[in-house]
Amino acid sequence: MNKHQAQLDRKRISGGVATDQRHDSAHKHVTGEAVYIDDMPEPAGTLHACLGLSTVAHGDILAMDLSAVRAAPGVVDVLTASDVPGVNDLSPTGLHDEPVLAEGKVHFFGQPVFAVIAETREAARRACRLAKIDYAELPALIDVADAGPDAPLVTKPLTLLRGEVEIALGEAPRRIRGQMRVGGQDHFYLEGQIAFAMPGEDGDVLVHSSTQHPSEVQHMVAHALGVSSHAVAIEVRRMGGGFGGKETQANQFAAIAAIAAKRLKRPVKIRPDRDDDMTATGKRHDFLIDYDVGFDDEGNILAADFAYAARCGFSADLSGPVTDRALFHCDNAYFYPAVRAVSRPLYTNTVSNTAFRGFGGPQGMVGAERIIDEVAFAVGKDPLDIRKLNFYGGPGRDTTPYHQTVEDNVVERIVAELEESAAYARRRREIAAFNENSPVIKRGLALTPVKFGISFTATHFNQAGALVHVYTDGSVHLNHGGTEMGQGLYVKVAQVVAEEFQIDIDRVKITATTTGKVPNTSATAASSGSDLNGMAAQDAARQIKTRLIDFAADRYEVPTDQVVFLPGRVRVGNQEIAFDDLIHQAYMARVQLSAAGFYKTPKIHWDRDKGQGHPFYYFAYGAACAEVSVDTLTGEYMVERVDILHEVGRSLNPAIDLGQIEGGFIQGMGWLTTEELVWDKKGRLATHAPSTYKIPLASDRPKIFNVALADWAENAEPTVHRSKAVGEPPFMLGMAVLHALSDAVASVAGHRLCPRLDAPATPERVLMAVERVRAGQADA
Repeated sequence: MNKHQAQLDRKRISGGVATDQRHDSAHKHVTGEAVYIDDMPEPAGTLHACLGLSTVAHGDILAMDLSAVRAAPGVVDVLTASDVPGVNDLSPTGLHDEPVLAEGKVHFFGQPVFAVIAETREAARRACRLAKIDYAELPALIDVADAGPDAPLVTKPLTLLRGEVEIALGEAPRRIRGQMRVGGQDHFYLEGQIAFAMPGEDGDVLVHSSTQHPSEVQHMVAHALGVSSHAVAIEVRRMGGGFGGKETQANQFAAIAAIAAKRLKRPVKIRPDRDDDMTATGKRHDFLIDYDVGFDDEGNILAADFAYAARCGFSADLSGPVTDRALFHCDNAYFYPAVRAVSRPLYTNTVSNTAFRGFGGPQGMVGAERIIDEVAFAVGKDPLDIRKLNFYGGPGRDTTPYHQTVEDNVVERIVAELEESAAYARRRREIAAFNENSPVIKRGLALTPVKFGISFTATHFNQAGALVHVYTDGSVHLNHGGTEMGQGLYVKVAQVVAEEFQIDIDRVKITATTTGKVPNTSATAASSGSDLNGMAAQDAARQIKTRLIDFAADRYEVPTDQVVFLPGRVRVGNQEIAFDDLIHQAYMARVQLSAAGFYKTPKIHWDRDKGQGHPFYYFAYGAACAEVSVDTLTGEYMVERVDILHEVGRSLNPAIDLGQIEGGFIQGMGWLTTEELVWDKKGRLATHAPSTYKIPLASDRPKIFNVALADWAENAEPTVHRSKAVGEPPFMLGMAVLHALSDAVASVAGHRLCPRLDAPATPERVLMAVERVRAGQADA
């Protein structure tokens, strides 16, 4: 049998949807062949930039002497705010509160004040240290716990309200008030922030940027340069991690590089070292959550009242939508008959916090899980029983705090299946027996659910474009607005295109994201990369397929329903034609073989002023069961076992999805356990390097780690191949570890007191909780 005949006889293509495909760059990541921006050959004359950062948290700039900086060896130029040719602003929300370089005043320790452009990166870094800046220091607000009731906000707060909350709380048989602190998190991407700008003809500039939002970087660079967007091109082949930290934070570095490149007519690269990166870029918002919950003796929650105060930093950035989403998830998977949730996006003299995987949702969910624990301890029941008792249900128990009906609820099935597969009841008994006979080491167990809304809450971001070319040899060129940060988006979208044309995935060329091909794209964020870009690419491919079907039907005189794409070929009536041959025939007949696809998410709408709408297209569900052991003398702990069941609809690529779930869980666990951000009283970030900031290591992974996809799952909405988002939802599975630690701590006093364990639950914090519980104290 010849190769051609073998291709015709195949039942499936290689690399279609719903198959395990390795990440398109996996082999390059392992061997080091993957080219990141800092790996790109530098053209002759390339210059290097470094940011000069403020040394006070809040103050007026009285004088700035940069003469020694300009005179330093290798220095070519020094930029200040007055050198920004366009608008000195990078605000993604249009509030004009975030300058490219500080002008007249600084608002946080580490704010960029000037930029040095030098022949080498080392020369630029050394020169930055020679600046002499005099400040008149002003009072600084660092911690939200110190904010009074009239403290300034960076943006308008949100209130979600459903039912008569005050009445329901007052009439509830039982009531508990409390407060919880939830820490922030540094993105700690492996590839730091970086931009490489190349000046071109006619005032154009090309910027290679490590960004999740090329279109926004394009617009911000254009504003800073004072030119139209068409004069700026942004290109992104891959990022070495993003996690939200490159949604808006890349703007500043791209703008500095572009301004210098156009000013000096030479290529300019800027790559801050890790310390400067961590000091000058935003992080996950830390929250102070006040809660008031009313419930009955069985553990039914009757009313919940939340206030979410967030350390937002000196500018709005994305704090408005982040704190909004925290409120959207103050319910997690639970129905509250009456609920109120209020955000307080507080101005602080710290770096402006930004997007991070989950985008405020994790902080909201942690508040929900805290009140579940409070109720469980108060009524003397297993927290899992209280969780199940308060799950969303049918009519009358299916409305969220923002008045959206939960139509696709599978949380009960997910939890029931995990409860059985993880042997929760048996292990609960075994752990109780172990703790009874173990005076020092205590074990804890928890099973927590996740219900996460999928869509940008800003409705206009829920759109995407794609560009598909079919060349005369049958090969396919694919481009779309999504960016690849290691999550496997590129290969998933390529699988969608391969499936449409019924060709092997190696016939589909994956190309760098560029604003010159697909314009006005949304950020690759909100877990929507595959949903949006997959549908846009499918639309483009289907446009071409329709033209091919019409051409074949006309040429071979058959009805269009008798033109069917099969693996590697097309059946036209009673004959089969190789895909490549049909493409050549269509070209010769002047059939257009290129298409621009587009997709916008249907059904969604949101009225922020009313706090009502349908902001999410659908929900993603999962659950995790975690077991830990805690040394009650030191607070040290181990994660013994974790079982996860997560649903991703009909998975486009199960191997990629499993990897996302495993990685998301570990990152979520890190946020809630070891990753602690510490600012001193002067507003200096003390945890600004790997030496002082602890992300999870390979040795921190659970000793036993079982992860499974719900093989029965299917999206109720017509998403691409009925799949579901998988980027963010697994992050919140890490809550199981926090609550398992809480369970272990509570065992010290026979589960009589809620430990009120704040996050991150570092060994120190765990030990303090143990001592409090031993002393019979609920609060610190």
